[in-house]
Amino acid sequence: MKRSVRTPLTMLLALPPLLAAPGCASTDPPPPPEVRAGQPDRGAALIAQYGCGSCHTIPGINRADGLVGPPLTRFGSRSYIAGKLVNNADNLQHWIADPQAVEPGTAMPDLGVSPLDAQDIAAYLYTLD
Repeated sequence: MKRSVRTPLTMLLALPPLLAAPGCASTDPPPPPEVRAGQPDRGAALIAQYGCGSCHTIPGINRADGLVGPPLTRFGSRSYIAGKLVNNADNLQHWIADPQAVEPGTAMPDLGVSPLDAQDIAAYLYTLD
């Protein structure tokens, strides 16, 4: 009895899509982080005041079209801050207020953002999902 060469070849070709399918399964993403006490409207004004848009593109902020830092579009949907911190309210506020403490030598300057201002800036950024 002669075995068909197509059967093993067909199985071999069908295997990669079957293995990839579980990785493509869609699950609902977690809700964006939020800053419960923050004031997003005040945060938007502070973003303009601190000049964040000179380095970042930030939706909803007039003249925030900088190309030095990453665009902050869909910030609430991101997993990490600065590529190393889990994206949550405490980490974001710490990053905004003292980026050099989080990542010494980073291009993100220390602008002297107060904890209250960092809270409101974070509240605005989390509206960008």
